[in-house]
Parts: sequence; C-alpha cells; structure tokens
Amino acid sequence: MHLLRTLPHFAWRSALAATLCAAGAVSAHDTWFEPLPSPTAGERRLALGTGNRFPVHEFAVGAASLRESGCRSSAGRALPLKPLRETAKALIVRVQAAPSRALSCWAQQQPFEVEMRPETVDLYFKEINAPQAIRMAWAEMNARGVAWKERYAKHARIELGAPASAATQPTGMAMDVLLEAKAEPIRPGSALTFQVLRDGQPLPDFAVELRSDQSPHGFWKATDTQGRVSFQPPLAGHWVLRGTDLRLSSTAPDTWESRFVTLAFEVKPAL
Repeated sequence: MHLLRTLPHFAWRSALAATLCAAGAVSAHDTWFEPLPSPTAGERRLALGTGNRFPVHEFAVGAASLRESGCRSSAGRALPLKPLRETAKALIVRVQAAPSRALSCWAQQQPFEVEMRPETVDLYFKEINAPQAIRMAWAEMNARGVAWKERYAKHARIELGAPASAATQPTGMAMDVLLEAKAEPIRPGSALTFQVLRDGQPLPDFAVELRSDQSPHGFWKATDTQGRVSFQPPLAGHWVLRGTDLRLSSTAPDTWESRFVTLAFEVKPAL
C-alpha cells in the first residue's frame, strides 16, 4: 500500500504539523537518526531530529527529553551516546567508535501529551495507517463529544555499517526494531527481515512503512505473528522503517497512548 500521492496528501501533513506545533508538541511526525561526517578521528556523529517526511529534519530533539540512549559495537560492547549540541532542527550526538566498525545506536524520548481537533485526527490516521478497530473506537468517542487526548513517546534506532548480530540486539527501549540480515553491506535487492518489539515482545499485525531518501513513495506491510516483516530495498541510499503503535490507555479512560518507532539504515550501491 502506498501513501497518497496527490496534493491533499501534503495538505493534511501541513495541517497536522500546524495543529501539533500549536499544541506545543509534534506528535504525528517521526523522529530518526541521520549519520553525519565527523571531523574527529575515531568518532561517529549523528543528528537526531523530527520531520514531516523522511529524510528532512524540521524540529529539534532536546537533549533533556531523552530517557535513554546508547550504542553497541559489533563486538557487543556498550558505548555511551553523548549530546554535542542542539541545532534548530536536530540534536547532534557523538560516540567514540571507528567509522569502519558496525554500530547500532538508539534513543528513547520521555513521553509527551497532546490534544488534537477531530478533523486532524483523521489526517493522523492516514499518516500512521491506523487499523480499523482504532478508527471505530475513535468514531464512538467522537460521537460522545470526547476530545482527543494522547500520550506519546518516540523511539529511534540506526544501524551503521554492515549488520552485526552482536550489535543488532534488543536495546531495552519500549519500542524497538531489530534488523535481521547477513553480516555484509546491504545492497539494492538485499533480502532484509525486521522484527518489531513492544516491551521486549514481538508485536504482530503491526503496520510499518519503508521509506527512502531517493523516492517520495513508501511501502506498507504488516508484521506476522512473530512481529517480523520482510522487504527488499530496490535503491541505494538512506532508508527508514517507521511505525506507530496507537491504542487506548488501560489506566486513563478516553485517553490514547502511542509509541513511535524508526530504524534507519543505509543501502550501498550495487557492485
């Protein structure tokens, strides 16, 4: 399933951004890592930001909002991911690791709360490919005149270099994505399998989208009973797997809870 490719598609994204920014938060936008060149030997730098559409960061992530973050080397060694500076559109972070080594890094933000107008909720559902059960539950709430209230958290991960089993292990984040692939550079057409975890457990029947910085069109699929989904990226470039787990709160009546998750990785040019 492809995202809408017409003008209204961009119109609802803009409306959503305006509404959420006015509310003091950016809820229906993804947060992801972008690799950056480093002027220092033995160091890797990344930009962590939020955007309306991958691969363009538009909103900064504050260092104080991070609940946890870190990296893991191909040898399984844990490495700290340290904030360097905040820019207008991203948080720049660094880790002491050789550029030639495979590395997996992640960050989980503190939860935030947001309220949305009913017309914006429909746009939000399109953005995250919300399941029918969620849409029906909201229709019932909306008919009762209940306002949309949501508590959300962002989870981002990036794989740097060829996938390494020691690095691509669960991070302990509340939402996580594991990349299962051969320990070799990813090329166009490589068979990749991803496993989505919620609280460390496989998340079945979960909608995820694969997006590239080389094309405006994404590809949607749903995870199987083990939380796995497979793709074959057709182009070289930077890619991100994204998804949003949205559900009614089990503790706060008429309140929604969501967890956004992204996994960024690079596909090298064909040999």
